[in-house]
Amino acid sequence: MDAARRLALGTVQFGLAYGVANRAGQVSAEDSARIVELAGEAGVDTLDTAIAYGESEERLGKIGVDRWRVITKLPAIPEGETDVAAWVRRSILDSLDRLHLPRVYGLLLHRPADLLGSHGSALYDALRSARDDGLAERIGVSIYDPADLDAITARFTPELVQAPFNVVDRRLATSGWLGRLRDAGSEVHVRSAFLQGLLLMGPADRPARFSRWSGLWATWHEWLAETGTSAVVACLGFVLSHREVERAVVGVDHPSQLLEIVAAARQASLAGLAVPIGLSSEDTDLINPSRWSTA
Repeated sequence: MDAARRLALGTVQFGLAYGVANRAGQVSAEDSARIVELAGEAGVDTLDTAIAYGESEERLGKIGVDRWRVITKLPAIPEGETDVAAWVRRSILDSLDRLHLPRVYGLLLHRPADLLGSHGSALYDALRSARDDGLAERIGVSIYDPADLDAITARFTPELVQAPFNVVDRRLATSGWLGRLRDAGSEVHVRSAFLQGLLLMGPADRPARFSRWSGLWATWHEWLAETGTSAVVACLGFVLSHREVERAVVGVDHPSQLLEIVAAARQASLAGLAVPIGLSSEDTDLINPSRWSTA
């Protein structure tokens, strides 16, 4: 398989000004359409979006994505919601209306902890009903910590799992979950290959609040210089070297970034470079972007 085909296009930037490395804000409608066009020409066939991504779904619907495998995500169950089945049905139908699609490839939970709450069984049954009714091909979860899977998989079977994975955050592999998901028949998509762009930044560009990990950044830049490898190639090479990974979700702010990533993915498949183990970290202040405001 062409390495570019193992990429999925993340579209949060189509609906929001997103990412610590984002300097341009929300991607324009014109650039969004061009990015989707270029991704399709490169062989990318999967789009990742979510109800929580601002106007991303609506933007994709206007572009026209009926030939794509589209994955979207349900937000947390609203406080006070008593009819979970009706809420799930209404949410997915509204998403399909915005996307101008009869069905999506993947329907994920953005807050999988809801499966462990009092509405867990009803929520899972509603997801299965959506799948059985042909509104989604696969159902699953988007997680932030592989440890979340311990409790979730004890009660439910996700058919598609999206999780963070990169040269710094290797928990998906070191926990054993990458192999276990494959063995269980779950499709694995990973995100944050560039740690929201931190791994692509030079020392002068990285925000000062990340200076507490200066030793890790120094190791990273020294290794890149010693091997003559670009940061984009190294990041994608690490992720794509794990054959259990079906798709690596990448987001871009401009069409030129997409072209760079596609070229790097193809080069990465030939790189065969072992990334230093010293780059790995389980410090959640670093590897979990939701904690960056306090990092």
